[in-house]
Amino acid sequence: MDALILGCISFCTSTIAGIFGVGGGLLLIAILPSFLPINALIPIHGLNQVTSNLSRAYFGYKDIQYSVIPKFFVGSLLGAGLFMYLLKIISIQYIPLCVGIYILLSLWSQTFNDKIKKYENYYLIGFLQTGVSTIVGTTGPLTMTKLLKEFKDKDKVIATSALLMSMTHIFKIIVFSYFGFVFYDYFDVIVIMILGSIFGSYVGKKLRNKIDGQKLIYILKILLSTLALKSIVSTGRLFIS
Repeated sequence: MDALILGCISFCTSTIAGIFGVGGGLLLIAILPSFLPINALIPIHGLNQVTSNLSRAYFGYKDIQYSVIPKFFVGSLLGAGLFMYLLKIISIQYIPLCVGIYILLSLWSQTFNDKIKKYENYYLIGFLQTGVSTIVGTTGPLTMTKLLKEFKDKDKVIATSALLMSMTHIFKIIVFSYFGFVFYDYFDVIVIMILGSIFGSYVGKKLRNKIDGQKLIYILKILLSTLALKSIVSTGRLFIS
């Protein structure tokens, strides 16, 4: 039953990402702690996001701006290497706390977002996005901010961002495979979530120019904040007990 629910959630979050370019991964990582153990959160999220982003890139492949990829790739490779080391010294019990804090700051702190926007170099964006995402799950706004400044066409921004995010999550899967995470243990969940992601990307592409997203964005921010607070409180209770 949980697998079917996660499949539906994956469809919804992938649809949101297909429409807006961001938000789906952040919503998914906020929901997953209610269904998966802590050690599976980031690996399963990463594998699902590879599918969601690759399918979104595929459906918009004509709009991808390939010139930015080499620089981002180099930064991602370095980021994955450094944060692979950091994961050796960070307890997985802190992951929900890191996720919750990151979500709240990215949603409501203009100062936090202003600092993120300063990272304008694709090498550095790749480094930070891939590295930090191994801990908090998703850092899509880093790439999106840079792309929005360079390309005014939202289809180009969304398609290119999807491909770059795919690279981020592929590196993340490699990192967690190195640490011994067995993806096959969640085979049914993974397959159903992948199918939901692909279908969601397709629907999101079709709905992109038909939805006024302002009200939906506000609702998503409230929902995300609630889920983020839940993750923080649950982690706090764990340490108190």
